[in-house]
Amino acid sequence: MNNLIMVKVKICGITNTEDALAAISFGADALGFLVGKVHFSTGFFISPEKAAEIIAKLPPFYSSVLVTHLSKPKEVINLAKISNVTTAHLHGSTPEELVEIKTQLPYLKICKVVNVFDEKAIAEAKAFEGFADGITLDSGNRETGQIGGTGKTHDWNISRRIVESVSLPVILAGGLNPDNVIEAIKKVRPYAVDVNFGVSNSDGTKNHEKMKLFIERVKLQ
Repeated sequence: MNNLIMVKVKICGITNTEDALAAISFGADALGFLVGKVHFSTGFFISPEKAAEIIAKLPPFYSSVLVTHLSKPKEVINLAKISNVTTAHLHGSTPEELVEIKTQLPYLKICKVVNVFDEKAIAEAKAFEGFADGITLDSGNRETGQIGGTGKTHDWNISRRIVESVSLPVILAGGLNPDNVIEAIKKVRPYAVDVNFGVSNSDGTKNHEKMKLFIERVKLQ
C-alpha cells in the first residue's frame, strides 16, 4: 500500500492520564492500552476499567486502542466494551474470530498483529485481507513464545515487502525508538509506526522527552 499521507503515530503502553495527554500534546494520533495479560508480565498492563478511566479524559478525535494477547471473541468483546476503545490490536485471533468480533462490534476497527520471523509473515499478513482493517508488524520471540513487546526490531526488508503486497494499512512496531524511526520509515514506508519501550521509563511510565522527539521525527518525514 502506497503511503500517500503523513505517517501516523501510536504510543503504546499508556498507563496513566498524564502520559496520555502528553502524548496527544506532542502530536500522537493514537494511544494503546495493554489489557488482558496472559503470556508475560510487564509494567504496562492495566485493567480495562483503568483504560476506560483514561480514555474518558481524552479530547475528541483521538484513537484509543485495545492491545491484548487474548484472542477468543467473547474475551475481546468484553474488554473492548469495558475499556470503550475504538480500535483493537489483536495477536492470536483467527480470521473467523475476527468476523465474530466485527459482527458483535461493527464499529470496532481491528488491526491483526503479525510477528515477522521470516518470509512466511508475508503470506500470513495477506491471509487477513478482507477480515482485518490493518496489519501490525511486530517482533516476537520464538524461544519464549512472547508475541510482541520484545523491544527488538525485525527484518524491515520483509516488512517493506508486506507493505507492497497487502491492500491494508500496515503499522510498523517492534524495537522502534527516536534514533531508528526515521530509517525505519524510509525503508518500510508504513501507514503508521507504533512505539512502547523506545519511549518508556523503567517503571512503565513514558519518557516525555523521548516521546516528543519520536513524534517530531516521524511527523517530519
